[in-house]
Amino acid sequence: QVQLVESGGGSVQAGGSLRLSCAYSGFIGNYYCMSWFRQVDGKEREGIATIDNDGNTEYVPSAKGRFTISKDNAKKTLYLEMNNLTPEDAAMYYCAHRRYGGSGLYICRQAHGIDSWGQGTLVTVSS
Repeated sequence: QVQLVESGGGSVQAGGSLRLSCAYSGFIGNYYCMSWFRQVDGKEREGIATIDNDGNTEYVPSAKGRFTISKDNAKKTLYLEMNNLTPEDAAMYYCAHRRYGGSGLYICRQAHGIDSWGQGTLVTVSS
């Protein structure tokens, strides 16, 4: 089991930036993907960005060009750099890990296939 601990959430004004971090521990495996999900009350958890063990990335359209997912294997940390935030980005953000066999990064953004979740970090954006 992989343990994940997010940090970096907070309150920003529209147009501002935040960098989320996710410290991981335990055996993440040689073939895996790690993702950022977000969820607002009453809606399903949405996978917005993912990165695999080789550093390949994929984003949902709303995140592409504004958000950047990255990982530092030496620090065992996953990041999400978020720029030009809008009120629509306000949500609880979760870090996630799953085993991944290279069948397409889309599956890494599906909540039902996730092996490990963090506890979440809250992002609020004021207009």
